[in-house]
Amino acid sequence: MKLQLALDEFELDEALAVADKVRDSIDIIEMGTPFMLRYGLEAIRRFVAAFPEKEILCDVKIMDGGRFESDMVYDAGAAYCTVLGVTDDATIKGAVESANAHGTKSVVDMICVPDLAGRVRECEKMGVHVLAVHVGTDAQALGRTPLDDLKVMTATARRAEVAVAGGITSKTIDQYVALGPGIVICGGAIAHADDPVAEAKAIKKAMEA
Repeated sequence: MKLQLALDEFELDEALAVADKVRDSIDIIEMGTPFMLRYGLEAIRRFVAAFPEKEILCDVKIMDGGRFESDMVYDAGAAYCTVLGVTDDATIKGAVESANAHGTKSVVDMICVPDLAGRVRECEKMGVHVLAVHVGTDAQALGRTPLDDLKVMTATARRAEVAVAGGITSKTIDQYVALGPGIVICGGAIAHADDPVAEAKAIKKAMEA
């Protein structure tokens, strides 16, 4: 089980510093969507250079141009690239083709997918590598968590690795670990903690228990 640190709203140098503090506890560093909007592919290159032992995920949430945009991300050095589950099958297939060509992994973000179980089965037929349960920050503000969706995902997925994101902290991590996802994604819980190192260690310890 891998721990993914999501970096969204930081300045580039600040994000590098935050990741460096918790590098011993994390496995994947996510270039979040706001972060990518601000810094582009240069952010990937900077993190690849600074953290050669870590996998870098680029959360660009591709909706069109699956092959072309994924190629750009992987050529910059990322190990994962996200495409939205609500997009066309052709776009997802293009993203998968790109990942296979680069020896990397496509990630389908299932945010706002109405038939989660059905789309999981469709994505697996297309050869998707990772399926991500995701409750966004706007939905979190309304009290939603990714727990129920994760139950559906882990019960349905047969081949793809499962990731989960949506407000997970050291206080709630045990509920998610119990369902056996391959990747747990944490952002502000670690990055904005009073003690990011302690929070990251607590989450990682629960994942390894």
